[in-house]
Amino acid sequence: MATTGNFLQRATRSAWVRPVLFLVLLIVLWDIAIRIFRIPPYQIPKPADVLLTLWTDGPQLLAQAVPTTIATVQGFLLSAIFGIGIAVLIAGSRTIESYVYPLLVFSQSIPKIAIAPLFVVWFGFGMMPKVLSAFLLGFFPVVVSAVQGFKSVEPEMLDLARAMEAKRFQIFRMVSFPHAMPAIFAGLKVSITLAVVGAVVGEFVGSNNGLGFVLQRSIGNFELPTMFAALVILSLIGVILFWILDVIERFVIPWHASQRQDVIVAA
Repeated sequence: MATTGNFLQRATRSAWVRPVLFLVLLIVLWDIAIRIFRIPPYQIPKPADVLLTLWTDGPQLLAQAVPTTIATVQGFLLSAIFGIGIAVLIAGSRTIESYVYPLLVFSQSIPKIAIAPLFVVWFGFGMMPKVLSAFLLGFFPVVVSAVQGFKSVEPEMLDLARAMEAKRFQIFRMVSFPHAMPAIFAGLKVSITLAVVGAVVGEFVGSNNGLGFVLQRSIGNFELPTMFAALVILSLIGVILFWILDVIERFVIPWHASQRQDVIVAA
């Protein structure tokens, strides 16, 4: 009995078991609420109907998830490349910051759903509008986090590097960039989840495939179980991409990831 209790205690402390248990609880409460309040299926489907749709239409939904995932990853990579590059320029020059940074903040007030149709007009139906929509949504968090990371370098560290006659690129490579990596990865994690949303927005306005197209068609036909099943797969895409990025972070900056893991285990 003690061994079983210890096993259950270790299992409940796992980083994956607790969210799964909480998700199961939410599904149970979802089913109970539908039964108690007698919510009709054309408003909210039963969890069993969604699971049945995932089982029967799973292969088709996974096939539709491929273009959505590709657009998400491509848009995210563009966000990472251009976001970090612009953050380097902003953090390194007050002149560039005074010109560029306010415009970036201003651009975030423009609804991306209003810009997405323009991409269809300019680039037609295809992958490009979805990639650009994912890029727009994931770009700003990378810039803000990276700028914060570059600016948070201790002045004493920079002075020490200059005293050792390190060149500007050497200071950036050996001091500024490693110090900013935790903040950069924090922005990348936000960006990857927003990129999923951006890809779906692009599929809403101009696409004949992808999970966004499935959602739009399901809403028009009142196929709510299919819509909820597509939402489940979209959530899984976001979780998997976030997890992959977290694994990359642990390899790139193990000192930061291991310290965070120690705090989690101690808690």
